[in-house]
Amino acid sequence: MIYVVHGRARMRWGDHLEYVAEAGPGDFIYVPPFVPHQEINASQDEELVCVLVRSGQEPIVVNLDITPVEPPETVYWVDPIHPHPGACEGAPVPSV
Repeated sequence: MIYVVHGRARMRWGDHLEYVAEAGPGDFIYVPPFVPHQEINASQDEELVCVLVRSGQEPIVVNLDITPVEPPETVYWVDPIHPHPGACEGAPVPSV
């Protein structure tokens, strides 16, 4: 289950990611188990903030050997203990 807090989310799903839908703040997206899918920030100008809830303890991720319909973007986990890889020691951390 994905809850969109801020921004626009685009979800592609299906054996070849042939289906697409978008969601905005306050929307939920349900992803059934084992359904091939790709989460995408639908906006190039606005940050996407989501809450992800899984139904079990095991973080199941299967990287599919298919060509993505939309190329994935590089997203870094940035917080006080994980600085952006491009940040220099003591320099302000750039926003992602």
